[in-house]
This record gives sequence, C-alpha cells and structure tokens, in this order.
Amino acid sequence: MHIHSYHLRNYRRLKDVRVDLDCNISILVGANNSGKTSATQALDMFLSGQKSRFSIYDFSSHLWKGANEIGAADPAGDGTAILPFISLDLWFEVSEHDLHLVLPILPSTAWAGTQVGMRIVFGPKNSAELLKRFRDVHAEGLTKSAALPDGGGSYVPWPRDLTDYLERELQNEFEFSYFVLDRAQFDANFRPAPDYEPAAFAGEVGGAATLKSLVRVDCLNAQRHLADPSPGTSASGRAEDLSRRLSRFYQRNLEQRAEDHSALRALFESEEGLNKHLSDVFAPTLKRIAKLGYPGLSNPRLEIKSSLNPATVMSQDAKVNYLIGDGEAAVRLPDSYNGLGFKNLIYMVVEILDLQEKWRLEEEDRAPLHLIFIEEPEAHLHAQLQQVFIRNVLDLLKIPGEDDGAYKSQVVVTTHSPHILYERGFAPIRYFRRHAGEGEQSTQVLNLSAFQAGDAPKDRDFLQRYLKLTHCDLFFADAVILVEGNVERLLLPSMIEKEAVTLRSVSLCILEVGGAFGHRFKELIEFLGITTLIVTDIDSVAVKTAEPVDGDEDEDAEVEIPATEAGAEPVKKKASTCLPSVANAMTANQTLAQWLPEKLLIAELWEVAADDKARPLLGTDKAMVRVAYQVPTDVTWNGATQSLCGRTLEEAFGLENADWCQSADQKFIGLKLRAVPDDAAGLAEGLHNRVTGKSFDKTRFALGVLASPQQDWIVPFYIREGLIWLRDKVDLEILEEVDAVAEAATAIDEAPSVNAGEPA
Repeated sequence: MHIHSYHLRNYRRLKDVRVDLDCNISILVGANNSGKTSATQALDMFLSGQKSRFSIYDFSSHLWKGANEIGAADPAGDGTAILPFISLDLWFEVSEHDLHLVLPILPSTAWAGTQVGMRIVFGPKNSAELLKRFRDVHAEGLTKSAALPDGGGSYVPWPRDLTDYLERELQNEFEFSYFVLDRAQFDANFRPAPDYEPAAFAGEVGGAATLKSLVRVDCLNAQRHLADPSPGTSASGRAEDLSRRLSRFYQRNLEQRAEDHSALRALFESEEGLNKHLSDVFAPTLKRIAKLGYPGLSNPRLEIKSSLNPATVMSQDAKVNYLIGDGEAAVRLPDSYNGLGFKNLIYMVVEILDLQEKWRLEEEDRAPLHLIFIEEPEAHLHAQLQQVFIRNVLDLLKIPGEDDGAYKSQVVVTTHSPHILYERGFAPIRYFRRHAGEGEQSTQVLNLSAFQAGDAPKDRDFLQRYLKLTHCDLFFADAVILVEGNVERLLLPSMIEKEAVTLRSVSLCILEVGGAFGHRFKELIEFLGITTLIVTDIDSVAVKTAEPVDGDEDEDAEVEIPATEAGAEPVKKKASTCLPSVANAMTANQTLAQWLPEKLLIAELWEVAADDKARPLLGTDKAMVRVAYQVPTDVTWNGATQSLCGRTLEEAFGLENADWCQSADQKFIGLKLRAVPDDAAGLAEGLHNRVTGKSFDKTRFALGVLASPQQDWIVPFYIREGLIWLRDKVDLEILEEVDAVAEAATAIDEAPSVNAGEPA
C-alpha cells in the first residue's frame, strides 16, 4: 500500500491542486514561491489532527473577500451561507494483501478496485451560529466605540469584519470533519461527479485515529541548524553540533551498556571498552553513511569516541572526531573542523534513520505507511554528493526482513537542485507552475511521468538524456532562452546586460539546444508552461538538384520539405549552405520549419511580422513563446548602406558591427577579412566565407568578443528585439505576481464592513 495522490483545495496559493506521489520517491520542483513547501506542510498539518496549527492565513486569499461579503450581507441568508474551508482528499493505492488495513475507509461491501480515499475538511462547526456570534460581537464593539467621548473617531473596534473575527476565533469556530470517498464517483482525473456527496466517516474509531493508524508523516526541514563555530566561540541557541545529535541517536536507538557501575569502573581504568562498544554499535550506521559517498577520496574518516570527565561521567556526550591517517600517527580533529556539507549529509542520514526507528518501534500502533518529507537536501552539498544522496536514500530506508511486508516508506523531496533531478529522470518529478492573475496567486501541479507517457515516447528519452548532460535549471526558471549553440550561450549574458538588464534579476535558464534539435523541446516547454525565447539561426541553404560529388559531403545538409498531401511523409533533400539572399533559399533549421513560425523559405521567414513571431503556449493562461532569427538590417560600409542579412550569429554580428570587427584592434576575434571589401554586399560574402570555412573557431570568436577591451559593439537586431520582448513579458508577469500579493494583503480592508446601523 502507498499514497497514490492527494487533492488540496483552498490552502494558501494551492487553490485547487492534485499532487500525484510516486510509490517510492517523489521530487517537487518549481520556481521560488510556487507552493512546494505548502504542499508538504498541508499534508503534515492535516494528518496531525491539530487544528491549532491552522490560521486564517492558511486559507487561499481569494476566500477572504468572499467571507467578508458574507459577514456584511443580510443576516437572513446566514442559514445557507457557505463559509471558507480547506479540504484534503487523500487517496491510497492498495492491493488484495492490504485490504485488512483499509477496511474502515472502504465505501461499501461492493467496493472493487485498487484505490480508496478519505476527505478531511477543516471548516466551520456551524456556519449560522458562527455568523450570529460574529454579528453579536461586532455590534457590541460598535456600541462601545460609539459611547466613547468623541464617538470613537477613526477607531474601528474588533472585529472589523469576519476575517478579523476568525483570525482570533478560528480554533473555537472551526473543526475537522472526515469523509469516506468512493472512487467510482470520480473521473480519471479524480474530479467528483457534480452531485456526489461523500459519506461522513462513521467508524467505531474516529476519522483522525483511523488516519493515524494508516500513515505516519515526518519532516526533515531545510534549516537543520548545524553549528560551525569558530574556535573559542559557542554556537547559536538554535544550532546544534553533530556530536550532540549523534549522542541523542545513540541514547534513543542503539543498544547501550546496562551495567552502570561496571562501566564506570572500566571507564576509570580504561576507555577502550566503551570506545569499542561505540565503534561496534555505530558500525552499521557509518556503513550506511559510506554508501552516500562519505568518506570519499582524501576525506577524513569518521570515528566515534567517548569524551569522559570522571566528575560527570554518566552525563558526558560521545564526540565525533575526524580521523586523518592510520595507526599511532593518526590525527583526530573535532567535528567543527569539517565542512558543513559533510556534516549536513551525516546529519540527514542520522535524522532519517532516527525517524525510521521511532516508526519501527511503535509496534502494535505502527502505521503501515511512513511518509518522509525532505526539504532541500542539497544544502552545502556539492553536485556529486547531491546525486549520491538521492541515488541511495531509498536504500537507507530498507529495513531487513520487511522488504515484502505490509510496511512501506515513501519519500517526498523538495529541491532547487538540477543535479538531484537528473539522477532520477522525469518519472518522479512534480512541477509546480505559478500563476498570477485577476488579483490572485495560484499554482498548478504537473506530473512529469505523464509527459509523453507510453511505450514509444517521441522525445522524452532524448530530453532526459540531454538535460542530464547539460544540467540545466529549466525546472526552476521564471523564463527560458533556448539558444542555437555555445556562442550564443557565452555572449547572451553580455547582451542581456546591454539591452535587457532587468532580466538579470529573474531566474533565467539559458539552454543550448541547436537549431536541429530545438523543436524537440516544443512539447516539454508547452507542458511546463514557461515563457520562452528561442534565439536561433536562419541557416539558409540551397537545395541541390544533382548528387554530391566526392569531397563535398561535409558541406551537405538535409532539408525536410513538408509534404503537399495530408498524411504524407516529408521529403528529405540534400542542400548546401548559402547566403540568405540567394533566390529560393530555404532554412535548414527545423525549429523554424516545424515549431515557429513554421516557414521553410527564407523569403517567407523575412515576411513574418514581429508580432507573429510570438504565440501563446498551449494549455497555459499567459505564457508565450517567441522566436528570434536573422532578418535584413541596414549595414553601412565604405559610406554606403545596404539591407543585408547574416546566416548565423557570427555573420550578423560582423555585419552590424562592421567597423568594429574589421578594425585591426579586433583581429583576434577572427572576423577581419584580408582584403577590404568594396561594399556591404562584399563584406557579407566575405564574412559568410570566413564563418563557414573549416578554420573558423566559433568559441574563439565568442571569447574574443568578451575579452576585447573595447566593449562598444552592438547587439544584433534580431537578438535585441527578442530580449526586449522577453524583458517586457517577464516584467509584466512579475508585476502581476506583485499585484496579486498586494491584492491578497488588502483583501480584508477592501471588503465591505458591517454598517453600524445594521441590525446585529
């Protein structure tokens, strides 16, 4: 048995989301403030059964204004008023062997299937009585305020409105309610039938106790407060050194010496006995830590030694030492002398094992499911250790003898680390997509295991391999720029600095995809719904009418000619590179031909208006994708101006920075021609021949531009136009997010208040 999914409504920015959980490990990712932590905290809060953990600020902001409107409305409607609530639908996947565990939540004796569910609602005990108490208190406050010597002036007594009342009285007015869900009444996306009303929980044991009997939730928070004090100083009150944590683990979970007096005598005589004891009982734990890559090459080993003071021998902590060297020459250093990364790794392992051991020792009251949330395990860890941890964390949770039993551990990790993602692939990723609009913040959760699902995915395997190689931060970005190659990737930060500096203040992913493969990212970008700019080359080619002769294969390219009849396969033809101005030239760039703007002829690509180079991403509200490629621009050379277009970034850069590139001072970037061209057309031809030549080094060109002491070059027009579009689009999205936050913060103040003259 395991948790299949859960559905949250009205919790913070998670207005209406369903989170699918993998049976082993799930990884929650997304940009900052997208709701990942809220998704884990909500489950912990609901399953704790402690309503004291909820506050009015846990309700989605869109509910506040509506609640105040109910409080300001005619009391005659109080009997039918629907006040705010937060709900959680929790679905379990069960097998025949697990049925005895879920008997209390089976919807009927005729139930058939593999999924059972419970709904937990945190809502008013009695809406009508709540509203009556609010109105009485509100009227009393207004009466007392009016009786003040000056009539109260601008003073507004508590409660100002209904949300102000609930901020103080929520725990008294709200309670948990539990319901049994019937999977047959839900569709494939777990949406209930319109008239479905779940049955209230009616078991002999209460809903809260039943839920606790099924699942235990533990959280390992991101702020683990490890101490790293300087010599002679003490750690802060919230911090904790590793030795103290291991000492607690020993006291709670490991077999200890029972013969206190014998141990005391032995300790006074020699520490060897206790040191051997500590070494023996910690050996399995240290071996499990070793599976996560510690110690690695040249890293000090861990050793647990007693630190004894005869006056306080029974209260001394065991100490962690870092052991460097072997035998008598070994050097022992205290735990504060190792880096935070290794301390964090060891701390997490010990904490996870401690949580697991407490769950295991519950014996008769032990829940069959143990759900562990791990927040940001990457803290202080370098990339390789992050991957080692996520690769082996499930092995840490294996309990000998329970592999095929009724007990199951599930792990949910929230992370901002691309290195953790690529170790696991797409299947466990749950992507949190932010949305802000109409004065409201919300989130949509996407299950990447559903991306191109099936036995023959079109691009999924390629994308997983590619992203694993590039270690991109696509899943944490506010916006994405897909670039043609290494040159664009190197130069783009400087171009952003020149033309769209505000983009430096957002989480921007610059991903090198190439024109030949860029279109394969189309479905993933649409699936994620991230605003994207594609910076690519027009890659003009002339289709060959004859077979290539020996020796020119290196210059051949394949162009897919779209079929003229529906359902027919595209035709592939050989082609050679050429200037974009050549008659009937086509693009070899499949991103332009198959994604955006879906044009093949160079002349057609030039005719596409700037507004038509952008389109909405399917399945999203406001996210868009835009393409930027070379177009004719005015080029001045030798006093004459012509409208010309480069085939690649290097050619476009050389044309629009003609004087700069042809200067002797910039010879090292590789674009200076031996003979001075007569006109701009000659310059374009010379640059084309230089860039397409076998000796041209594109990376040297990019690094040369960056290294030049003269940085007065201009950004090519097509890139400048694309960056300005992306800047404006992202700035607008940020403004909408800020407005949504401001709208939520002022929702209470803007809602109508109960008039002093209204009846209570």
